Amino acid sequence: MNHARIIPSAAAAALVLALSCVSPPRDQRPSGSEARIAQAARALLAMQRQSWEQGMMAQMYMETGDENMLRLTIRGLMIHRTKEGLLGAFGGSPIDALACAEAVWHTAQSTREPELLEAAERMLNHVLTTFPRAPDGTLYSWEEFVMCDHANYAPPFLAASGHYEEALAQIEGYRRRLWNPSKQLYSNIWDDRTQDFKRRDFWGVGNGWVASALMRILRALPENRSADREKLTGYLRDLLDGCLAYQRPDGAFHNVIDDPNSFLEVNLGQMLAYVIFESVRGGWLPDSYLPAAERMRAAAWKHLDRDGIVQSVAGAPDFNHSGFAPEAQVFFVLMEHAAGRLGERRPPAA
Repeated sequence: MNHARIIPSAAAAALVLALSCVSPPRDQRPSGSEARIAQAARALLAMQRQSWEQGMMAQMYMETGDENMLRLTIRGLMIHRTKEGLLGAFGGSPIDALACAEAVWHTAQSTREPELLEAAERMLNHVLTTFPRAPDGTLYSWEEFVMCDHANYAPPFLAASGHYEEALAQIEGYRRRLWNPSKQLYSNIWDDRTQDFKRRDFWGVGNGWVASALMRILRALPENRSADREKLTGYLRDLLDGCLAYQRPDGAFHNVIDDPNSFLEVNLGQMLAYVIFESVRGGWLPDSYLPAAERMRAAAWKHLDRDGIVQSVAGAPDFNHSGFAPEAQVFFVLMEHAAGRLGERRPPAA
């Protein structure tokens, strides 16, 4: 991935400013929408976070260009290290600890700090050689389960570290088990022991994680891998079209995408908007996807409360109820940063 092309937007500048340890002069403080975005980032810092949530916070800092907070977060992740080399392994399954992996790799390569370089290499070696996996090479989430949400952890890390074939093989493993071609959606959990679904439902946020994974791998692929880019773009468009078939008029979705009796959910929309904004900017998607993304973005802003917490998302810690969650705070900031990179720096009209 060419990290030099991740240019901080106005939203990112506001985030850096708001999280500074030194209180800035009043005339330099963010105002309006930028202040609200920074407020959402501060709310994230106040929330209890497990391994993947801390890892995705590191990803947020990496993408928004806040190298200082990124480095501090990576140092914090090194407190909880496993003997295999996973960082931030606090809560969740072992694969959840890989949510931080791309950010760790980026930080190690940019700072060249020996301890970080060793940590990044150990984590990569574990993923490539000793991480539990199925006979076809697909990494297990835990025991012998494969979960769609975990597509966003190892595959983008593998692509960012130059292991493109392995990243693509992982995506194919998820697709073989979880993709439903008639619905154009991913089921949630597959059990390799029974060769059947543990949860067949098309969980909204789970599909958002897959969309994020596809976009992040596309972003990391070198220019000479045009065939791989074409295939992944096709996968991404199929998934987006499958989700958009169920988008509500207000821009939101339901927690189980095709079940209108499940609760209203806006984090899937944040995730897809982030993916669409980045993919249009990258040239992988046409502008025709932007109106749907703006409706998703508008829905998220309508559910941002006075404390900067995005409400009406799959709520932590078990994600089976409407509430709030650290990952939703991350994707609100990522969505706004991606919108800013397209030149859309103001929240849509309520």
